[in-house]
Amino acid sequence: MSDTYKNLFTFDGEVSNGQAFPLALQHVIAMIAGCITPSIIVAGALGLSPEDSVILVQMALIGSALTTLLMIYPIGKIGARLPMIYGVSFAYLPTMLALASQFADRGGASIVGMILGATLVGGLASILFGWGLKYILPYFPPLVSGTVVLCIGLSLYPVAIQNMGGGGDLTMAGWGSWQYWLVAIITLVANIGFTHFGKGFTSLSSVLLSMIVGYIFAFFFNMVDLSGVSEAQWFSFVRPLHFGLDFNLSAIISFVIIFIVTSIEGIGDMTSTTVGGWNRVPTDDELRGGLIGFGFANVIGALIGTMPTATFSQNAGIVSINKVTNKKVFTQAALVILIAGLFPKISALLTSIPMPVIGGATLSIFAAITMNGIRMITSQPLSLRNTSIVGVSVAIGFGFVTVVTAAHNAGVTFMPQGLEIAIGASPVVLAAISAILMNIIIPEKEEDRPIEEKTTL
Repeated sequence: MSDTYKNLFTFDGEVSNGQAFPLALQHVIAMIAGCITPSIIVAGALGLSPEDSVILVQMALIGSALTTLLMIYPIGKIGARLPMIYGVSFAYLPTMLALASQFADRGGASIVGMILGATLVGGLASILFGWGLKYILPYFPPLVSGTVVLCIGLSLYPVAIQNMGGGGDLTMAGWGSWQYWLVAIITLVANIGFTHFGKGFTSLSSVLLSMIVGYIFAFFFNMVDLSGVSEAQWFSFVRPLHFGLDFNLSAIISFVIIFIVTSIEGIGDMTSTTVGGWNRVPTDDELRGGLIGFGFANVIGALIGTMPTATFSQNAGIVSINKVTNKKVFTQAALVILIAGLFPKISALLTSIPMPVIGGATLSIFAAITMNGIRMITSQPLSLRNTSIVGVSVAIGFGFVTVVTAAHNAGVTFMPQGLEIAIGASPVVLAAISAILMNIIIPEKEEDRPIEEKTTL
């Protein structure tokens, strides 16, 4: 291998644009579907206007690009100087959809402002988490973090199935028609096929390719509306605070908990990147800078209208596979994402993807999130203590939310609205609180600890 190619495997090595760009494009293809989909789902649930929907997708791309660039080029201690890709995260989707349901009478734009206000505070919490990393991290072992991730994945399954039937609103005309289900199933089958039978680029881009297949079929069923593309501008800067900021205590509590969990996931992705790319664990400064940068980027993102971002594990996985860590590759990937966000016509085209296609493509994503949670949980022995923490926490989270939803639909109120939103709107929050408290209260014995931890004692 020539020295020129060897430089691809170093962060600061000199490489040509011809070498870097195809590898950068691979990262863009791997992340872009996952990055824009939460915004499209939220926009649909909130009933945003086509213009505001385009803006939400624009800012998802712009904010993700800026976060990625901050990680590559730190400002002082803000940033990790690691080859990583960030994007709008699915982890917050259950809570955002719960807010859409609880505050439906306030209008979609107002709820986006509430989401952004909670994002700003959550970003500040992540900054504090980074500064106090060594003191806080012991309260979030894989058992606790995995329980939260498991609940996030499980709570998203109904979202995918409802979208497969036509959209999040079950009262919409034609919801559940065979055409919607057919397009969704075709998309899902294509996704599974590309993932398990494709190789290299095809497998890595399975979500994107399956959405293209689904989009083509949806077009022939007259499900695609391209009017928004023709009406959108070619280029525009979105003014800051377009949706405003609204600070709702219940939403903030939910977001802060999820921000801490995604920070821990971020530690895992940073570790995966350095181990996979450089065969070493990240330094304390890299971890601290990464978490502080992650929080700082979300504070800025909230001001410009970007929903909460997080590390993208699929891109960390690419690094583990091809070992390419050169900053030029990741810089070019970020610039492509940024350019896509600055051109509303591109964002408008992305928002034209029908919901059955979104549902079919995201079902496997949500399944992967669920399985990631299970992997984290099973990294510790399934002892009586550990299984009790997971089982009881999941039961409390989903059981309580089911009862709250049933009571709400029956017109029964048994708790203040603020508390209902904070702990009763999404199973993730109450499950997280339960797992954290039980992990602290129930003594940990030797048989409860991870195997590698036992060997070091």
